[in-house]
Amino acid sequence: MLNTATKSEAPGTEQELTDGFHLVIDALKLNGINTIYNVPGIPITDLGRMAQAAGIRVISFRHEQNAGYAAGIAGFLTKKPGVCLTVSAPGFLNGLTALAHATTNCYPMILISGSSEREIVDLQQGDYEEMDQLAIAKPLCKAAYRVLHAQDIGIGLARAIRAAVSGRPGGVYLDLPAKLFGQVMNADAGQRSLVKVIDAAPAQIPSPAAVKRALDVLKSAKRPLIILGKGAAYAQADEEIKNFVEKSGVPFLPMSMAKGLLPDTHPQCAGAARSTVLKESDVVMLIGARLNWLLSHGKGKTWGEAPKKFIQVDIEPKEMDSNVEIVAPVVGDIGSCVSAFVQAMSSGWTAPPADWTKAVQSKREDNVAKMAPKLMNNKSPMDYHGALGVLKNVIKERPDAILVNEGANTLDLARGVIDMYKPRKRLDVGTWGVMGIGMGQAIAAALETGNPVLAVEGDSAFGFSGMEVETICRYNLPICVVIFNNDGIYRGTDVNNANSDPATTVFVKGARYDKMMEAFGGVGVNATSPDELKRAVNEAMDSGKPTLINAVIDPAAGSESGRIGNLNPQSVLKKK
Repeated sequence: MLNTATKSEAPGTEQELTDGFHLVIDALKLNGINTIYNVPGIPITDLGRMAQAAGIRVISFRHEQNAGYAAGIAGFLTKKPGVCLTVSAPGFLNGLTALAHATTNCYPMILISGSSEREIVDLQQGDYEEMDQLAIAKPLCKAAYRVLHAQDIGIGLARAIRAAVSGRPGGVYLDLPAKLFGQVMNADAGQRSLVKVIDAAPAQIPSPAAVKRALDVLKSAKRPLIILGKGAAYAQADEEIKNFVEKSGVPFLPMSMAKGLLPDTHPQCAGAARSTVLKESDVVMLIGARLNWLLSHGKGKTWGEAPKKFIQVDIEPKEMDSNVEIVAPVVGDIGSCVSAFVQAMSSGWTAPPADWTKAVQSKREDNVAKMAPKLMNNKSPMDYHGALGVLKNVIKERPDAILVNEGANTLDLARGVIDMYKPRKRLDVGTWGVMGIGMGQAIAAALETGNPVLAVEGDSAFGFSGMEVETICRYNLPICVVIFNNDGIYRGTDVNNANSDPATTVFVKGARYDKMMEAFGGVGVNATSPDELKRAVNEAMDSGKPTLINAVIDPAAGSESGRIGNLNPQSVLKKK
């Protein structure tokens, strides 16, 4: 029976009834969706209340975009679609950025938005928050559906779930007009209309010919390299990937959210020799990684002069040859593909040439040694390296903690400095490099895993979602936020010589972000040296209390646009 029912009042015709509210809730519960990230309001306020009463955890945010980022990363962590619930029109548009972000990053997510009435919207008669939300969503997500009748709620949600997680995962939009929630139907018929999705993401087995071709190309290499992307982390085929990499003996390079699939300290890890292995390798196997801008599209000076052969493992056939020729495409889910590789590798698999693996190891050790003194300085105000040296040790001592990271310099430098030891413990801005994911992802990470979270934020990046510190305090989550505060975007030293306005990249000098956390009952700390930062972070991680640490960074520290300044166009005209 459905979770609630009412009785009709006509004499002699009593029957159990249900409505759209309860059908939505029951369809979610039937499919194991037990958390909703939302911002309440018309027309979904009561849906959130009733879902909470029915045992679903409903986490209310201060802005829909942050709720959406939480839902997206929940999908990445769990392989189930994260659900974001919003109001109509403006709230829908706020959530849409996160939905597009989830689609770009291949996170399974469903954005459910209430909407205005179809007959008024279609005639453009000016309804409350009137907007054709389905039409707007379609180009920005993997699939989009609208449910108009209560008896179709079960099918509608089932289609959304299957679309979100099957094949290459992504974002799905589900439009629920306000009138739908009040529609009444027979409870038994409602129960029968619900759909439990079976085998939503079936294994996709690679062809034996593709597996053999890939291994033959890899075996022929003099300087092979494996690149692990966040798709490999999402697959949760951790043991299979570890077995394959170690059996192959090939150096591996983890992309940022694949860090920890094998520890960054693993002897085959080439993370600290990234430039060398990209330039000098002759065969590159991509596992769950795309040759997009993050890998310079597989060409150009990043990849050096050495001719390259690419092997690519991906569930999406259209990804092959997207930028360069893929000589050995392997189409299938990553777990099945990697397992097939291991099974097909004979016990006498030949390790890569020793001169290559030793050269990579030597370069890695040299770079680590060069970096070590920078990470041990105790300057006040801090520079990025001194502050990150502290956080590197925090994660080393707490490998189960989840690191959320965003910013420009804060992101770029932390990615290289902080080693990860376990899979899916590093969450960051992903493919778009979008700012604002920090607090939403930190909240979802804490809720979905129960692990402590360390969110390392640039002061600019934090500004996009900073009000969610109230959400962190409201739910008493074990999140420690560290803001690298250098008084501005990239740096806090720019000067406006044209008038009295502050320069476009400069913030309030000496801002105390820690006071924001204190205002909502959390712990705020102002840290001006690496020693102070170390004490504050360790205390926060030990206590599990919501904490925000204002880490004072030298305003002159940082470079324009971080490490992607080459993407920022410059005027060729000389300044007057």
